[in-house]
Amino acid sequence: MEHVFPSGRPALDFAGTLRVRRGPSPREMLRSPESLSSWFSECRIVESDIACRPLDLRRAVALREAIYHLVVARITGARYDQEALGVVNDAARQPPPVPQLTEDGRRVEATVQQALSYVARDAIAVLSGPEVQLLKECANPDCTQIFIDHSRGARREWCRMDPCGNKVKAAAYRARKRASGESGIAANVSS
Repeated sequence: MEHVFPSGRPALDFAGTLRVRRGPSPREMLRSPESLSSWFSECRIVESDIACRPLDLRRAVALREAIYHLVVARITGARYDQEALGVVNDAARQPPPVPQLTEDGRRVEATVQQALSYVARDAIAVLSGPEVQLLKECANPDCTQIFIDHSRGARREWCRMDPCGNKVKAAAYRARKRASGESGIAANVSS
């Protein structure tokens, strides 16, 4: 698999396709029309590849950024950006993918616009649903994945323990060891 889906919600995972968003070198996961097509199939919006063009990729990235900005606004208590609202609502107005019954079972095929509509509708469901108060952004400074915190007491800090939680905990442990080692050295020098 080329993509990861840690949140379990298509809209939040789509917003997470720009990794290390605030870092010096963000990692773009939607690098080509083909990577967009694989995201749709790996997310299980459709069962087969969708023929995506460069224009489709630009629209998808615009939708991703709009979703991200709306979610961050909701998390921080800021007002929604009207342009971002328009992008999400316009995408949601398109018809969604339509499942079909075949001899082999269920099959879903879609155009790029239908797949983006699916993602936009999921964003609307998340941002207007009962779990909106549980939205969080990963506490790992190298990660900007958004997730819904279903933990007891809503105390979860990381999108996933592996790798984000482990990285932060290991860094904190090393910092404590360095600090205690330095203070032990300073105590020995002053004796």
